[in-house]
Amino acid sequence: MPFYESVIIARQDLSTQQVEALTEQMTGVVSDNGGKVEKTEQWGLRSIAYKIKKNRKGHYTQLTMDAPAPAIAELERQLRLNEDVLRSLTLRIDEIDMEPSAILAAKSSRDDRPRRGDRDDRPRRDDRGDRPKRDAAPADEAPAAEAAPATEGEA
Repeated sequence: MPFYESVIIARQDLSTQQVEALTEQMTGVVSDNGGKVEKTEQWGLRSIAYKIKKNRKGHYTQLTMDAPAPAIAELERQLRLNEDVLRSLTLRIDEIDMEPSAILAAKSSRDDRPRRGDRDDRPRRDDRGDRPKRDAAPADEAPAAEAAPATEGEA
């Protein structure tokens, strides 16, 4: 059977439990029609590039499936009928990658960064000594622009 990925954007005012119930419902549609959902990813509440039905954000979910074409057609029909779904996109893929998607990988790498409160152990910029400090020029030395002799045409 061919492999598919489907990304679903649900309304922003749904709770996490309602989004999970919607995901389970769509998983049931695929399995009832002879397919199998191999991987499910909840990307969470994310901003949308433009307003869709007066919503600026949406709950994103990705389903990776091994299913026949009629199962995908029924899934897309159910997604169009559901009022909680703002948009969906289903693509055929060559193979299923069981590693986390780029969205989840970026999200987890963001969590590894130190927070602002954790930065106290780093030295301040003036304490580092990696840059030479500027010394004031001695008062008896004239700047280079004033030291140059004036030519006859400038006077």
